[in-house]
Amino acid sequence: MRGGWRELAGLVLPVGCAGCGAGREPLCGGCRAALSGAGAACVRPAAAPAGLPAVYAAAAYGGAVRGVVLAHKERGALPLAGALGTALAAAVRAAAAGCAGELVLVPVPSARRRVRARGHDPGRRIALAASARLRRAGVSARVASVLRLNRAVADQAGLGARERRANLAGALEVSRGGVELLVTGASAAAVAGGPGGPGGPRIVLVDDVVTTGASLAEAARAVRAAGLAPVAAAAVVAAPAGSFRWGDPVHNPDRPKNP
Repeated sequence: MRGGWRELAGLVLPVGCAGCGAGREPLCGGCRAALSGAGAACVRPAAAPAGLPAVYAAAAYGGAVRGVVLAHKERGALPLAGALGTALAAAVRAAAAGCAGELVLVPVPSARRRVRARGHDPGRRIALAASARLRRAGVSARVASVLRLNRAVADQAGLGARERRANLAGALEVSRGGVELLVTGASAAAVAGGPGGPGGPRIVLVDDVVTTGASLAEAARAVRAAGLAPVAAAAVVAAPAGSFRWGDPVHNPDRPKNP
């Protein structure tokens, strides 16, 4: 069975490690360790857009880590979502450290044409893997895909920070019924206080890669416009690493105080 799985994986995974190319495993021990999230910390773009909440990332985007992200995102190496989900889970835990209540991971949506071209939604897949990892660790967590694009946007690749902000301005909104979905399963008191309120679900915006922060800032704007309060944002990796300031791995100035 194990040998059969390897043959099947070889159809979608590169020969050898997706990160460094070594060995015969889809992901070697060294590259898996790079995605363990042990170094998860608060990051901030050098020119952060207005409204960007505290952002946490598990690793810098480069080298073997970049290879793994691209193999999953652009080449359909779906089994890598587990390792990437582990990294995202670590960033989420750092973002919400000290918070009580259920964690609700809200992924930044991909344009439908990109999902069709790739054959999958990498951000949502990683978010689901992260929430499963958190639950196995005893953390109450779920994914709520409540954000949607309300107009066409250009591909962000190749755009500068200012162009990315203009491209996404006002493009996201909480879907119809999204607020109710966010509070599903919460206590009556928590619902009365609203997501992010005392005892209520803690909203963490999630993405695979944070570059300029434009996508997460727009996601935060859309969530706030619906009357909700994101605790923070989390990503698997921050890119390019040199443009970010890595900070305190546990401090989050946007995190609400527990009662």
